[in-house]
Amino acid sequence: MNKKKITTLFLDIGGVLLSNGWGHNFRRLAAEKFHIDEKEMEERHGIMFATYEEGKITLNEYLERVIFFKQRDFTADHFKDFMFSLSTPDLEMISLIKKLKVQYGLKIVAVSNEARELNAHRIHAFKLNSFIDFFVSSCYVHLRKPDEAIFRMALDVARVQSEQVVYIEDTELFIEVAADLGIRGIQHKKFSSTVKALAAMGLNIG
Repeated sequence: MNKKKITTLFLDIGGVLLSNGWGHNFRRLAAEKFHIDEKEMEERHGIMFATYEEGKITLNEYLERVIFFKQRDFTADHFKDFMFSLSTPDLEMISLIKKLKVQYGLKIVAVSNEARELNAHRIHAFKLNSFIDFFVSSCYVHLRKPDEAIFRMALDVARVQSEQVVYIEDTELFIEVAADLGIRGIQHKKFSSTVKALAAMGLNIG
């Protein structure tokens, strides 16, 4: 592969910069807190989550189908507040990406599967738009990873060739899909290994 100069980072948000937005472990916590039948919730979530993450229904509509299809002793606002409260930042990773952006003049592009309201909350709460240039989020582009088309769109939006991109992602399968387009990937497992992998690609923190 022609190793062109790296000009752009593609980043997942959940699992790289922040905790996952609404993953299985968080749904389990919600089931416990609100005394919801977890199996029933998971079955309904499994049917609705793709439509939800692709931005084709609102959070209220998702909750109506998955949680509030029956009478509950808590409100939708109470439940949403809990959902939003689960997001936490990885401060080391955020600091790393900010430093790389400044040091190498990189474009930073988020390529993530996130629903609109949760994505907006996370961008605002953790000031992600202070260092991310473009958000190619499933809720905005109506495509989800592992669809190859979302990576093609990210390349088009950033106006960059695939050989100039490094993609940091915690899900191996998504890295494999991006690799088919010539995008080099790093599977993020922990801060130290990601720093080492970036350094091997020429992106050292000075």
